[in-house]
Amino acid sequence: MEITQEELKAQLMQQSEEFRHLVEQHADLKHRVHELEAKSHPTEDEQLEEARLKKLKLQIKDQMTDYMNRHRPAVV
Repeated sequence: MEITQEELKAQLMQQSEEFRHLVEQHADLKHRVHELEAKSHPTEDEQLEEARLKKLKLQIKDQMTDYMNRHRPAVV
């Protein structure tokens, strides 16, 4: 039986400080992006920051996915 994505993520959160760090970074960026998106009249600097953070958030999400793919148990 294959492990689900959520089960693998929970397992890696317990076992890997590196993965935990990526998840925490992603959550922090997500929170900051939501703060910026909630502003009704963001400044130009805030708009640029939001775009930069969204790109960084996506890069970290890709790193998390790569990490999970590398650590997924082989199905026999």
